[in-house]
Parts: sequence; structure tokens; C-alpha cells
Amino acid sequence: MRDATLVTVAGREPAHRHGPVNPPISRASTILFPSVEAYERARTHEGITYGRAGTSTTYAFEEALAALEGGHRSIALASGKAACNLVLAALTQAGDHILVVDSVYAPTRQFCDRTLARFGVETSYYDPRLGAEIDALIRPNTRLIFLESPGSLTFEVQDVPAIVEVAKKRGVLTAIDNTWATPVFFKPLACGVDISIQAVTKYIGGHSDLMMGAVTTGEAIHMFLRQRIYEFGAPASPEDCWLALRGLRTLVARLERHQKSALEVARWLERRPEVARVLYPALESHPDHSLWRRDFTGASGLFGLVLKPFPKKAVCAMVDGLQHFGIGASWGGFESLVLVTYPERWRTAVPWRAEGPTLRLHIGLEDPEDLIRDLEAGFQRLQAEARS
Repeated sequence: MRDATLVTVAGREPAHRHGPVNPPISRASTILFPSVEAYERARTHEGITYGRAGTSTTYAFEEALAALEGGHRSIALASGKAACNLVLAALTQAGDHILVVDSVYAPTRQFCDRTLARFGVETSYYDPRLGAEIDALIRPNTRLIFLESPGSLTFEVQDVPAIVEVAKKRGVLTAIDNTWATPVFFKPLACGVDISIQAVTKYIGGHSDLMMGAVTTGEAIHMFLRQRIYEFGAPASPEDCWLALRGLRTLVARLERHQKSALEVARWLERRPEVARVLYPALESHPDHSLWRRDFTGASGLFGLVLKPFPKKAVCAMVDGLQHFGIGASWGGFESLVLVTYPERWRTAVPWRAEGPTLRLHIGLEDPEDLIRDLEAGFQRLQAEARS
């Protein structure tokens, strides 16, 4: 089945649930068993054995996401941050070394520098545009390469197949934060990545009312990872799994609209005199456009924007007055968002050099003409405040 069909049917099985189109919310802590033997036989980390291990609602979502990812199983967790951090914690121990892309989501970086470091795990950050050359950075104790493509703020596209090929030759695991593309626009497991991570909070949830993450793997590593992650006790709730399933059903349709509108807005921004460059891999002007075209089947609604030099007060005047762009963290919902970003604060492997201030835009489901008019008025405020 193609993805648009898959997201409408996976994880449903109405005949097994007395007929409802959508799996009902099943809440539980204690699960009762008919005998001692049945209880003892069931005490694994798979199946409905205790509320923390998941209910039928949890497994319906995990089944649907695994089908979309092309993986063996998925694991639903309490947030995207939990999904990233628990993979890192579960796969490392004192004395290990990991490689993490320099453009990684900042909270993931903080976990490596603050928490993993306390437990004796060393992190090295690498240039996002490093491909097979990453081989030179691998040490005898390198356990994991953690990718994110495109990067959260600067939107470099990684050569995932080249990195995976090197990692497999060297016996190193690979994990990727694939939230930007979702499994609709990029399927990491098909490229040989061992672990695909989603912040379900974003496009899969799609409505800015959900905190959730998920990890999907092939069969070889699934049980090991599930057992380790279970020990942290951070499952997604049945209510959140139900919301995530609901969002999954419309994911393909929403992403098509996000992409269409984002391209229209991004191309308009490229023509603005206030803009130095637009950081959107789907644009032909993006330095990694050819990699994006090779590996991805689409682009989501999130991208960056580098302005020409303007004082901060002018940038604030532009952003503060926007009517259709909310100022707030996260993205992937139906609404458009904007943030002033500071990538230079996080980079260590490769300095971030920009002509002026950097913005991040999420293009929601509004009419793009309304968004363009809003941004045009914002640029007028930017210019007026810069002249004052």
C-alpha cells in the first residue's frame, strides 16, 4: 500500500474491537491474569502486561507507525525529547564514545553534554555536511552515530546513505531524528539506519495539543532497546496514543498542504531585498538540494531564513507585529509559527556564519497569500524601525 492508504488503515482492526472505526482509549495500570502460570509467562516487555508497558491503544499506534516506517516495531514514549535521550542512554555506557551531528536539536545536545558526560560517555560533534569522511572520526569505542537531517535550525541535509555505509563497516549503530520529514517524506530504515526517532508532538500529532515521541527499529535491535527503554518508565499515555493515531490518519494530506504553502512562501522570501538566503532544502538555491532530491520524496513546512544585517529592535518589530505567525516553540501543527534563532550559540564542530539575524518559520495550513501579506507588512516594520 502507498502511504496515503496505509495511514488510514494501519492499527485499526475494527473487527477485533467490536466495530468502531477508531480504536478506543484503553486506560489501565493493573492487568489481571487468570492464573499464576499465565501471569509469570506474560511478564515480558511485550504485550499487555502492565499499564506502563502499554495498552491496546498504545499497541494500535505502535503498529500503525511501524507500518509507515517500514520497521519491525515502534515504541511510544512521553515526548520527542524522551525518545532521543532514551535511545542515547539505552545504547551507551561508561567509556563509550558517540558521534552527534553539529546541527542536532539543542535539547539533545544538552543531554549529551550534561547527562551522558556525567556517566562517562564522550560526545564528539561533526560537520553536518560530512559524508563518508566520518570514517576518520570513528574510534575503537565509538558506539553510535546520531544524525538529524535536515538540522533543526540551519537545515543542512546529511548524506545518510554514505554515513550508514561507513557505520556498518565499522560496526557502529546509527540513529536519526527524522521529525522534519516524517516517514512520509523519508524512510531511514530503508536506507539502513538502525533507529528512526519521531517527535510525535509535531507533524504526526499535527494539532499542537500533544506531547509524545516514538522510536522505530528493525527486528535485530528492537527487543534489546525496548527492554532498556522500559526501565526508564517514560511511556506515552493511552490518551496521547489515541491523539497520535488520529493525527496519523491525515498526515499525508496535511504534509502535502504544508509543503505546497511552504514552497510558495519560501520562493517569495527569496525575492525580498531584506533576505540574504532561505534555508529550505526544497529550494534549488539550497546547497544540499541535490541530496534532498535524491533521498527525500518531499519537504515539510519548516525552514530557516537569514536576514541581511538589521538591528535586533528592527527584527523584534517585524516579528512582534505578525498576525498569522505565533511566537512559540515546537512546530508541525496547523498554525504558522516564527522564532528568532541563534544557531551560533550551539555550534562547535563548524561555526555558524550568517549575514544577519536568523529566523525559523513554520508554514501552517493557512492560505499562503495571507501569510505572505503578513510577512510583507512585517518587512515594512523591519525597514521602518531600522531607519528610525
